[in-house]
Amino acid sequence: MKKFRWTILFLVISCIAISALLTAEDEKPRIGVLRFTNQTRAQWWNSTVAEELQDMLASELVSTRAFQVLERQEINEVLAEQDLGESGRIDPATKAKLQKIKGAKYLIAGTVSASEEDTKGIGGGVNVGPISLGGSKSKSYLAVDVKVIDTETGEIVDARTIEATAKGQALGAGLSIRNFSMRGEGYEKTPTGKAIRACIVYISEYLECSLVKGLDNKCMKKWDAMDSKRREKTKDAIDIE
Repeated sequence: MKKFRWTILFLVISCIAISALLTAEDEKPRIGVLRFTNQTRAQWWNSTVAEELQDMLASELVSTRAFQVLERQEINEVLAEQDLGESGRIDPATKAKLQKIKGAKYLIAGTVSASEEDTKGIGGGVNVGPISLGGSKSKSYLAVDVKVIDTETGEIVDARTIEATAKGQALGAGLSIRNFSMRGEGYEKTPTGKAIRACIVYISEYLECSLVKGLDNKCMKKWDAMDSKRREKTKDAIDIE
């Protein structure tokens, strides 16, 4: 009888623990990451980069364990269905509503707004297949404008410009854009690759601070200070005659 009671108690505690875990999981913000867009003339950008950055950010957000993140394919299929509904070829009574993205509370949109490289030659380099490594030292700067969109209202509830700078050895002109992939080990070790990765990590950290920890949390003071510094630098760079 005593053994039976302990078994019942164990089952009850287990059920409570599982319920608590499920509740905690449900309380995590459910978000989706849209494909990135580009407003620069960066040579590293092509048609595949938008989805690669989307996947990179989704992975970083998952690694924080602070969000429920929708799969890219899931988002693309829903958006395609919504676009079809808006085309007029679907009965209005049955078309997908634009604001309903499979329970996602927020959509994250990223736009590359600045990409700069300051490269100085240092002599000969080494060619490895389609990539030229060495021959220059480079400093890369990247800025990404991030928007948080409420799927129920379409309102932009948060926006922030995230910056990153990296130094190191640069890729030469021998990069084969046709076979380009941001996940390539050679590219990730370049200043531009490092700046891109840093920006993605910073975005995930900012979103965790903003959407999970709350705007009044001390982590937001750091981001506000960084944004204030960025604004001051931008104003100083404007030359008004």
